[in-house]
Amino acid sequence: MRSFASDNNSGVHPQVMEALDRANRDHAVGYGDDPWTEEAVRKIREAFTPDCEPLFVFNGTGSNAVALQLCTRPYNSIICAETAHIYVDECGAPARMTGCQIRPVATPDGKLTPDLVRPYLCHFGEQHHSQPGAIYISQCSELGTVYKPDELRALTDLAHRHSMYVHMDGARLANACAALNLGFRELTVDCGIDILSFGGTKNGLMLGESVIVFNPALKKEACFVRKQSAQLASKLRYLSCQFTAYLTDSLWLRNAAHANRMAKILYAGLKGLPGVHFTQKVESNQLFLTMPRPVIDELLKDYFFYFWDEAIHEIRFVTSFDTTEEDIEQLLQSVKRLL
Repeated sequence: MRSFASDNNSGVHPQVMEALDRANRDHAVGYGDDPWTEEAVRKIREAFTPDCEPLFVFNGTGSNAVALQLCTRPYNSIICAETAHIYVDECGAPARMTGCQIRPVATPDGKLTPDLVRPYLCHFGEQHHSQPGAIYISQCSELGTVYKPDELRALTDLAHRHSMYVHMDGARLANACAALNLGFRELTVDCGIDILSFGGTKNGLMLGESVIVFNPALKKEACFVRKQSAQLASKLRYLSCQFTAYLTDSLWLRNAAHANRMAKILYAGLKGLPGVHFTQKVESNQLFLTMPRPVIDELLKDYFFYFWDEAIHEIRFVTSFDTTEEDIEQLLQSVKRLL
């Protein structure tokens, strides 16, 4: 049975598996000096900007930690939404590895705005206080909402006026692009993002992410920070070759658009049911909703999904690139039967 707990639970797309098989047919120089990595770098530069610097890493926490180390010094603070992955779900790794104070900001929908951030832009130059150094955002947000380009530019303009950097966690960036019908560059480089954690594990890859450095000021130390953070793979081709498959023939977009479409179908089937209330807009492949606790408890016997706020019976469903309409219909029938 398909899981609705997370797109991390989905399988590996066959085209990605084929790319891994091809990379496994012979020997290759380690640590990224191989043709697979060279091709993946070329693909990423085509998708974003020719002068970006991609660095392949093992996982999302590692990519965030590397990116934020490049953006900050230990006396800085990092501003993020209170639901941010670096604050809630990474066991303090970014705080430990950067030495920075993490400043969470309450948001109604998981998205930061200039008005929400401004109160934290204070004490510049005062030696007794952590100095605001970076703003961290997730695209899509942890609540499934999507930043539009004007919202991103407003944040990056504010940060840059205060000599700060903006790091985007793009674990679900493909879903945001599919939702807005925009390309990767239009939601990153063109909006002033300084550095990106570019993920694919939630959208058909087996493992791995790429830290993509856009701001030239952050490039010099990037490879050293990756190595010191234990994120440089010896057989790097197995990470990088997946991104070549991912960025070929718009596989990333087809996968993300399908996951988003499955979420819309699930939303349409749930929204009119008695006792079901959505707590966030459904803009990507994540759905946040409440329903009676007895119904949730019965569903958990057959389906794996997470509570988001157990106190109010709020749960999260996530659709994936390999979710089918049959999967959706089976879940809907189970919910209707229990209600």
